[in-house]
Amino acid sequence: MEIIKDLPEVFEEFAEQRQKSFLAVKQLKDKGIPVIGSYCTYFPKEIAMAMGAATVSLCSTSDETIPAAEKDLPRNLCPLIKSSYGFAKTDKCPFFYFSDVVVGETTCDGKKKMYEYMGAFKEVFIMELPQSQKAEVLDLWKAEILRFKEYLEKKFEVTITEEQVREAVKLENEVRTSLKNLYGVMRHDPAPIKGHDLFRVLYGSGFKLDRTLIADEVDALTAKIEKEYAEGKREDKKPRILITGCPIGGATEKVIDAVENNGGIVVTFENCSGAKSIDRLIDEDAEDIYQAIAERYLSIGCSVMTPNPNRLELLGRLIDEYKVDGVLEMTLQACHTYNVETLSIRRFVNEEKGIPYMNVETDYSQTDVGQLNTRIAAFIEML
Repeated sequence: MEIIKDLPEVFEEFAEQRQKSFLAVKQLKDKGIPVIGSYCTYFPKEIAMAMGAATVSLCSTSDETIPAAEKDLPRNLCPLIKSSYGFAKTDKCPFFYFSDVVVGETTCDGKKKMYEYMGAFKEVFIMELPQSQKAEVLDLWKAEILRFKEYLEKKFEVTITEEQVREAVKLENEVRTSLKNLYGVMRHDPAPIKGHDLFRVLYGSGFKLDRTLIADEVDALTAKIEKEYAEGKREDKKPRILITGCPIGGATEKVIDAVENNGGIVVTFENCSGAKSIDRLIDEDAEDIYQAIAERYLSIGCSVMTPNPNRLELLGRLIDEYKVDGVLEMTLQACHTYNVETLSIRRFVNEEKGIPYMNVETDYSQTDVGQLNTRIAAFIEML
């Protein structure tokens, strides 16, 4: 598939994908296609895809509905949790409204308790996520994946075959590979595009409900970026920044802007919106496909895991491969696991990798944009 549009137009289309999918999700429901909503990268979407369901990430990146959420939830709770609950409670998220079931997972304490309240007005299936990646807990996570499969079969009166699961695994691996190849273009120095444009594609692709379309579209975009880079179309040479920490999207894209409006360029994203969710593939040829799915998802290096070596492994690899000059960690207020882990991330970046590190703590409001710009500008100038 050849992309004939200019790159800015393509990036804008991906940025608008979430809004464009509002109508698409209703059309799926009208056709009787199940819709499964989720909030986390630990969600094993291949199981839902295997039964022909559409999977979609749910709304949680705006402060619009936080006042409504605070009628039920504490004000000093993570804004991502309050936003998630607020959009659900107020029915302002079409994806939530049209979801037949929401899949939650026992990650942080705030989300676990939020799902209890959410369950009062929406069907919520909770997966018991181990808080460790030790080999002995893998059986528990595999059992949860099989329990999820059995739940879907019973609820929707279908049979999910191993062949269907393997087909879904193959499809989603193709999507991950295409997205990895896309963000791989940022290994070039100078970078070929702005980091925010890269982010728009990574984020927007999560709202494409027909997963079969993504790989070809992204591959064509990657080829176009590489072609234009070879022709000399690229960004100026700037300090190369890696963003890590809490999930980014919507309101928190202000952090990306603060980097790129003040002389830096974001060359890679380690967090859930970037490499963390697509770095590892599932072994398509594994004798036990459910074991392979469990291994892949449990390996995700989220701060809820103790210890969390996989986050450091990915972070170190990205720093080296993308020739990173500085690491910027964005944490959300009251996100205890990521905020506590900033110490180990700082030590790793400063002592193991020998480059500067900076942490900014923020929320979903825009009141700190000036402060963010001032602090991040000083960080970039130091580089």
